[in-house]
Amino acid sequence: MRTGLRALVVDDYDDARVMYSEFLAFKGFEVVQAENGLQAIAQATSVLPDLIILDLALPDIDGIEVTRRLKRSPATEAIPIVMLTANAQARMLDEARKAGCVAVLVKPCTPEELLEVVTAFAQVRTG
Repeated sequence: MRTGLRALVVDDYDDARVMYSEFLAFKGFEVVQAENGLQAIAQATSVLPDLIILDLALPDIDGIEVTRRLKRSPATEAIPIVMLTANAQARMLDEARKAGCVAVLVKPCTPEELLEVVTAFAQVRTG
């Protein structure tokens, strides 16, 4: 099953990035990966995915700053960003939403939970 949708999965933890990427690919998404914030910005700008799944804690710049930068660029401002975080503090969740994330999922989340959110927001953007 091909969805025709492209997702960018960003996580510095290889196991999480690969697990989510392989699951989305199995569900028909074309998947591009990045393992840090600067790679995420470069990939988002060059690939223009339909949706970005972005870890909060990254080794160079955090997911909130990545979101802010992408939302400031006319090329990437409309791409829905779903934040993944192990930090369930209300302040962090609120900060992610204020930066422009359409949803925040607390890790560990199952691939099925991620798929439900990804599918909802990717379809909203693509029509």
